[in-house]
Amino acid sequence: MDIAVVILNWNGLGMLKRYLPHLVSRTREENVFIVVADNGSEDGSLQWLEAEYPDIRTIALERNYGFTGGYNRALREIDADYYVLLNSDIEVAEGWLAPLVNFMEDNPDAGICQPKILSDTHRDCFEYAGAAGGFIDRYGYPFCRGRILSHIEKDLAQYDEPRECFWASGACMMVRSSLFHHLGGLDESFFAHMEEIDFCWRAKLIGYQVWCIPSSKVYHLGGGTLPNNSPRKLYFNYRNNLLMLHKNLPDSIRRTRIFARMCLDFISAVIYLFTFRWSFFKAVVHAHNDFFKMKSSLESSPFKEERNNTGYYPRSIVLAFFLSARTLRWSRLKF
Repeated sequence: MDIAVVILNWNGLGMLKRYLPHLVSRTREENVFIVVADNGSEDGSLQWLEAEYPDIRTIALERNYGFTGGYNRALREIDADYYVLLNSDIEVAEGWLAPLVNFMEDNPDAGICQPKILSDTHRDCFEYAGAAGGFIDRYGYPFCRGRILSHIEKDLAQYDEPRECFWASGACMMVRSSLFHHLGGLDESFFAHMEEIDFCWRAKLIGYQVWCIPSSKVYHLGGGTLPNNSPRKLYFNYRNNLLMLHKNLPDSIRRTRIFARMCLDFISAVIYLFTFRWSFFKAVVHAHNDFFKMKSSLESSPFKEERNNTGYYPRSIVLAFFLSARTLRWSRLKF
């Protein structure tokens, strides 16, 4: 059994210098190897790796293919039983890998899992992108065990039990290589953002489970490529969410559910407009325009009814959040 820990790098030399030494020192298993796939960096990342870590395998891609295209191209060249997709801005804790591997080996129905993801800057708090496992509401809004919309909880061991969820964070995600290739990898039309949710959803549709294993722990800096207040990031999130719903919802509810989501997006756009955040308003408009251009080329789900809905919240997480005066905790939700 071989495990490849694969970092996708794009002009992230500073992150590699800061976080790679922790990964190397805390990943000692004989059957594990580290790979850095480089998305056409121009900051000397490959030269630094060759000088400082000559034993680490590198895969040099000729240009930036995004998160989706970069990983797809890199993983085609890597022979392993499991892949761990790991962001370059993550510090792994001691003993981080064994709980993930042991769980996957003991649970053949689990296709994907993630560790507990904490903030690197506030280490007693969950991190926005993943926390203790990802979930989704009826309109496609993602949230996490430990993070609902903008409200992030402190880690008080309240979510320390393993939990089947809806999606695992692409910041640190272990996946069976056979499943990754069976699904055709990540959807490259997404480029970046939401692609891991789409990937996990497709895995669930063919019967696999997605889990969070909190006995494994990592610390994520976050926002290394696009900051949270970036209009471009907002564009990807709005566009890719619609693409994901179009692809994976069953025929019986696809149109009405997407229409409802677009109405909610319209409300967001109006708020951006009247608060003079013009670039955010334009991002939502462009996202919707591009969704209509792209949707006809996407293959929708072959399933006519929803399957394996573990981690699906059948109501609106946005409404529940604001009705609670923005203090909603995951533990209070009724699935």
